[in-house]
Amino acid sequence: MITTSYMNGHMTESDGRGGVEANQEEPQQWHREMAVDCPGDLGARTLPVRRSAQLERIRQHQEDRRRKEEEGRNRQELDLTASIRLKKLSQNPKVGIDNPTFDPIEGPGGPPGLPPNLGAPTLLELEELLMSLKQVQHCLSDGQSQEDVELVLQLVQKTDFQKAFNIHNAVAQHMNRPSPPFPHTDRAQGLAHEVQSMVHNSQHTEGLELNTLLSSPHVQAVLLAHDCVAEQEMQLEPLTPDPCEALTQWGGETVKIVRMEKARDIPLGATVRNDMDSVVISRIVKGGAAERSGLLHEGDEVLEINGVEIRGKDVNEVFDILAEMHGTLTFILIPSSQNKPPPIKETVVHVKAHFDYDPSDDPYVPCRELGLCFQKGDILHIISQDDPNWWQAYRDGDEDNQPLAGLVPGKSFQQQREAMKQTIEEDKEPEKSGKLWCAKKNKKKRKKLLYNIKQNDDNDSEEILTYEEMALYHQPANRKRPIALIGPPNCGQNDLRQRLLSSQPDRFGGAVPHTTRNRRDVEVSGRDYHFVSRQAFDMDATAGKFIESGEFEKNLYGTSTDSVRQLINMGKICLLCLHTQSLKTLRSSDLKPYIIFIAPPSQERLRALLTKESKNPKPEELRDIIEKAREMEQNFGHLFDAAIVNTDQDKAYQELLRLINKLDTEPQWVPSSWLR
Repeated sequence: MITTSYMNGHMTESDGRGGVEANQEEPQQWHREMAVDCPGDLGARTLPVRRSAQLERIRQHQEDRRRKEEEGRNRQELDLTASIRLKKLSQNPKVGIDNPTFDPIEGPGGPPGLPPNLGAPTLLELEELLMSLKQVQHCLSDGQSQEDVELVLQLVQKTDFQKAFNIHNAVAQHMNRPSPPFPHTDRAQGLAHEVQSMVHNSQHTEGLELNTLLSSPHVQAVLLAHDCVAEQEMQLEPLTPDPCEALTQWGGETVKIVRMEKARDIPLGATVRNDMDSVVISRIVKGGAAERSGLLHEGDEVLEINGVEIRGKDVNEVFDILAEMHGTLTFILIPSSQNKPPPIKETVVHVKAHFDYDPSDDPYVPCRELGLCFQKGDILHIISQDDPNWWQAYRDGDEDNQPLAGLVPGKSFQQQREAMKQTIEEDKEPEKSGKLWCAKKNKKKRKKLLYNIKQNDDNDSEEILTYEEMALYHQPANRKRPIALIGPPNCGQNDLRQRLLSSQPDRFGGAVPHTTRNRRDVEVSGRDYHFVSRQAFDMDATAGKFIESGEFEKNLYGTSTDSVRQLINMGKICLLCLHTQSLKTLRSSDLKPYIIFIAPPSQERLRALLTKESKNPKPEELRDIIEKAREMEQNFGHLFDAAIVNTDQDKAYQELLRLINKLDTEPQWVPSSWLR
């Protein structure tokens, strides 16, 4: 007989003759993976690596040099005499206006030789600017232009402008200064002592004065500070080595030497496991230094790390060794013998979780430290499916606080083990009935079900809920998503719907239902109901045109997708109150509904609310309402987009309105199948 084990998230088989395999021991034993330097808090924010002072100075010097050369080229290109128009102006001095801004610059920085101080900006003093503006104003014959210049003069004479002008000049001069020069020596104090010994007995006045200056405590302090700074500046800092690898012989084996850089605040992002005496890399986690370098691979055996022998050590010992290691790490590895296909750029898949998951309660998770906890309804960003049993993912909203990707069960693996749990529970059911791992369909007969029974038979069949692929969708302004309110009886969803319809009739509307009963005198077809024959109703029901339908007093009633679509085309928001059995039919249409669950409050609060409505419910009726809500959430909660606990009718109304308004301003996660 073949038995299957799910230890470590992988199925292993045994023939049943020799008992249990070694890897079916406690999950913490040989097959257990350990994140070698997993941070205590996976939500810790990573910090950028600090750049060394020497590299920063080199970068600044190169930037200054590049800027000067570029300004020099620009100045050469802007030769004013090369302009045909300016040549003509120079031939006729009576035409045009003299602008002192373009006067040749005398001294350093002036033409024609373009001296070394080429990049120095030409800065006008405030008085020169005022003089230039007044000169321009007098030369203008156009009255409007003179008024414009007068406005500029008034601006220039304001105190705020003058302060800003002075700041601009100061910044411009500072930006043009070259970077601080590299020190020539870090022995200024020693040189000063040598000079003092030489001029100590000098007969010249200048020598004695120099000796006095060098003996001054202030000068001695300046020289001491200079030497301290120069010593640090002249110290050669090793550049960060690029990640590299090389093959060589070590102990008679062909090994790979890998050198990589790991910052203190960035985890390595690799898990290891014991394989007899060997320590093998079991998994490369997205977001860590190992994944970024691309030099460590699954299946590589670790022999040494920074000279520390690893073979023969337990994974917990490896964890302790690497816990404080940072900087340059040198690995000696035996490369994996498995031939892996070249890596391909993986596409991020966004999924909605349809079940709760806590890695601390999962004996099969290969590395509990990297397990990602989530709840039903959370959006997960799946970034790696290399291991089909254990995906790597980030939880939506936590990407910045989660340096490493977390492990979540793969879809197929989750379905297989949940199916096994169901089988075990079904075998135990005759002996002990109780909680099941997955919801069983309710076999109780219901009265007056307002949904298409034939169409929803497959929806009630048992299914194992795992993940649903999602995408972001922002509803168009002219095509509003219908709002479906779901909840047990007496929870207020009908009152909330009616309140919205009454308060904003131009914005909200209700779908006109279909019926087979005869029209009454006060009713208008198409406004109150769509009155159709029974044959036509049955044909539409068979064609799947009804979201929900049922029979009441020998007449058929139903809400069709066409009625909802007609209201949407009018630019209104369609409000629906549906049974949970109708949700899958609604979601399988092209209407893109937004489903809100109206949940009851506590039993005492529910009693108070119903008492206000002149209702006197019995305790067992209150318990039935709360139990019904619990069943609806358990069986259909994965289809809900939001939930409102109706503790107060006014607060619930405001929250409902807020959720509806948010659809206009924020994109929402919807099943990706809706957008295909």
